[in-house]
Order: sequence, then C-alpha cells, then structure tokens
Amino acid sequence: MKVLGIETSCDETAAAVVADGTTILSNVITSQVDIHARYGGIVPEVASRQHLLTILPVLKQAMMEAGVAFGDLQGVAVTIGPGLPGSLLVGVNLAKAIVLAHNLPLIGVNHLEAHVYANWLERSEPPLFPNLCLIVSGGHTDLVLMEGHGQFKKLGQTRDDAAGEAFDKGARLLGLGYPGGPIIEKTAKKGVASLPLPRAWLKDSDDFSFSGLKTALLHLVREKETVNFSIADAAASFQQAIVDVLVTKTVDAAKRLQVKQLLLSGGVIANRALCQHFVNSSPVPVLFPPPRLCTDNAAMVASCGYYHFKLGEISSHDFDVIPSLRLGV
Repeated sequence: MKVLGIETSCDETAAAVVADGTTILSNVITSQVDIHARYGGIVPEVASRQHLLTILPVLKQAMMEAGVAFGDLQGVAVTIGPGLPGSLLVGVNLAKAIVLAHNLPLIGVNHLEAHVYANWLERSEPPLFPNLCLIVSGGHTDLVLMEGHGQFKKLGQTRDDAAGEAFDKGARLLGLGYPGGPIIEKTAKKGVASLPLPRAWLKDSDDFSFSGLKTALLHLVREKETVNFSIADAAASFQQAIVDVLVTKTVDAAKRLQVKQLLLSGGVIANRALCQHFVNSSPVPVLFPPPRLCTDNAAMVASCGYYHFKLGEISSHDFDVIPSLRLGV
C-alpha cells in the first residue's frame, strides 16, 4: 500500500511516498531555514509564501524519485495541525486537489502523531505497545502514553517554552545564531557543563518548564564581565540542564507506567547527546529515528496516514486546518 504524504506545517515543504507504513520510496524536503535565519525566527507570512513557490516542484520530485504515478497510490495523508495556519493551508489544499482529481482516499494527520510514527520507518521490527512517547520540537514538549495505533493519552506538556524554543532563545542570548539546537550542541562539545543553571522539576507532575532556565541564562550573560566563563561552557551547561530534565522526568514516567519501550521524536531528538543520555538512563529499550527523520518531513506523515487507513479511517473533503491541534486526551 503506497501512501503519499504532504507536510507544510511550519517552514519545511515536504512530500514523500511510503509503502506499507515503513518503507520510504521517496522523501523530499525543502527547508526555509536560511530565509528565516536573518530574522532570528520563523516569519509566518514568509513561510506560507515560500510553500506556495516550492510545493509543486517538491511533489513532482517525490513522485519521480518513488517511480510512481497518482494511479499507483492507495491514499494521501496531509498534516492538518498543529502549525502555522497559512502554511498548513498550502499542503491541505494541494492534498484535496489530488484526491479529488484521482479519486483517492484522504486522511488529515496530526503533526505530533506523525513525529511518533517516524519510529516506524525503516525498522525491521515495529515498536511495541504500550510505549511512552516524548515529542520534543521547537513548539512542543509532550509526554504521551501510546497504547495502540491511534490510542494516545497525554501525560505532560510544557507549561511555557518548549525545549526547542528554549534552545533557540538560549542560542540567541549567547550570540550563536539560529536555529539554536544544532549550534548549541556543536558549541557545547567544546565546553564543560560547569555553570550552576537551574532545573524545574515540577514535583508530582509530568509537565515541563524551561522559562526559568532561559531567564537564568539571561542573568548569567548580563553578569559575564564579573563572572568568568566561556560561551562553550555556557552552551554545555544550558544543554545539560535541558537534557537532565527531559531524561529524568521521562524515565521516571516509564518506570511508573511499566511501558515496554520509550519512543523519542521531534527535531530536538536530532541532538545525539540527548539520545545517548536516554539510552544510558532508561530501564527499557529506547527507539529514536535518524536525524533526517527527526525534523519535519513527509515520510512520517505518510506512515501515520497508512495506519489510519488500516483502521478504516478516511477524512471528508471539507475539513479545515487546526493550528492548535493537540495529541491525546
């Protein structure tokens, strides 16, 4: 069963064809990171206009690389939220046009759920249920219990800044540039996590909070003339504070719930130091996608769509985007 996936939730324009929810036949991604870097963050109107310029060439390339025509597809999956409204509309309207023109079933996919399904791609054995999913990206830090396909229970979320957002803001404070996650990881390798930055543990809760850490880094930078430290040490200390909280709270929940596996997903999981800390600390096997499948892509959308189709779920053609869509109840 071949499913076309379309992803335009933020600043990546992506299309992919995936067979049986696991085998990637093509996965084409065009990033806007260089465009938005000059602004220090994503400008929604610029993002949506760029999607309009690139979506058809990306779609054509994905179909060509997969060696398929629209008649070879058994379904189309598209991200409907969460994300930027203008960006989401580009992908959704294209998907609707394709299914109406070629009489194909359509499924609207939750972007956060799609990130989880990146763990089903290119894997010889599927993940086991129940598992605990940590989704860590620029806009989300969610901890979710997955008891089966389409069965999610929300355990915790960020109360303020998401981890990826904290990395971006921390990098800006340190004068390192954008996006923050990769450059802080690179800079941290040259330093030592020796600075006393705080951790918000939020006792008796599975929620996360990183705004206090960001504020502490701000005060540290302002006091740099009197407190002698290197930017590399600050990056290492900042990264370690985020890693400690993510790993400790997630591992505690995994032990409490006695899950079979821990699934990591989202752009921040491209941080290999974070993944290694999880592997060293978790009482159960830890699964995470390769870096190219951690960030936004359409293969994960196609995989997620495949499992919805297998459950007999098909969306009507009159659905709208849901920019504030959640995962789990």
